[in-house]
Amino acid sequence: MSKLYLTGARVVLPNDVLDDASVLIEDGCIAAINPVSGSGAQSIDLSGKTLIPGMIDLHCDALEKEVEPRPNVHFPLDFACAQADKRNAAAGVTTVFHALSFANEELGVRNNAFAASVARAVHAWNPHGLVDNRVHCRYEVTDPTAPEILLELMAADEMHLLSVMDHTPGQGQFKDIAAFRNYLARTYKKSEAELDSLMENKLAQAEGAMARIRQLIDAAKATGIRIASHDDDTPEKVQTLHGLGVGISEFPVNLETARAARKLGMSTVFGAPNILRGKSQSGAIRALDAVLAGVADCLCADYHPETLIVAVFRLPELAGISLADAVRLVSANPARAAGLADRGEIAVGKRADLVSVAHINGLAQASHVFSAGKLVFQARFDHG
Repeated sequence: MSKLYLTGARVVLPNDVLDDASVLIEDGCIAAINPVSGSGAQSIDLSGKTLIPGMIDLHCDALEKEVEPRPNVHFPLDFACAQADKRNAAAGVTTVFHALSFANEELGVRNNAFAASVARAVHAWNPHGLVDNRVHCRYEVTDPTAPEILLELMAADEMHLLSVMDHTPGQGQFKDIAAFRNYLARTYKKSEAELDSLMENKLAQAEGAMARIRQLIDAAKATGIRIASHDDDTPEKVQTLHGLGVGISEFPVNLETARAARKLGMSTVFGAPNILRGKSQSGAIRALDAVLAGVADCLCADYHPETLIVAVFRLPELAGISLADAVRLVSANPARAAGLADRGEIAVGKRADLVSVAHINGLAQASHVFSAGKLVFQARFDHG
């Protein structure tokens, strides 16, 4: 593989920022920082740009919208994977965990058979991908039919992260049953009769959920798959799930629960769209408040990959943290949570997943994106 010599950049290291620095890439890895020379390497001038590690997104369900942009309107899966891949590359996301929900047949693309086919399509596309495309399987605990297919995906090495979620109305993200009904009606165009049936089924199927959770968590641990919980709403809930082997708390809905998760050593994940919008779409804790309180380990794209890079570069001003601290929320910290020791930092020996960031009237945008040392995306914003 040819060598690359990136020069003139403001380089964000794990705990520091170097001005007018250079990085040498060899064989897909970072070979040196500020080497004596880049002799024999192709040189790329990044003057005026900021170089950060490639961002690692633990949770983004945007692929579901690429597959089903409107209710019951489906695109071919390889086409959808290709579009999501390009979208992440342009956003500076070099490792993405595509979040796919397994919730029987209640939510269109989120039914089990369809979700499994999407997972397999991601796996099939990845050898051709611009970035590293991985699968995050979200298990709705009120579904008794999903565990069998999830175990099959684990056995085939087509799952890379497992999360357990409970959207039983009256708790978690949807403490207000009316809010849950409104969400389903608005997002999935369900009739009142369909909503009534769905509510009854979810409440009835909650029985036996703990046994199914234990089965899946034990299987995931046996295969080295990291496990997350979703929309945790009480310290007691995170205590229980942590005791089962869950190491990541996604979108804890209040500060008390986030603090409890951190105290247990769990990694907490909040949404970058929440940072940009200044609020949660469901009335939960603001992600900015979690950062200010020191209980946010990771930011994820949730449903919008392009929000990550903008949120990172706004956080130093919004939260009074250093740029290195902000960058760790989307690089080193999610790498640690996912067990990816080969990436997440600009450091010698790490995988050369790198993003050059241009600053356009204060808006951060990716100008060059490198995945394992290959330039996979480039854009010019100066049209003079």
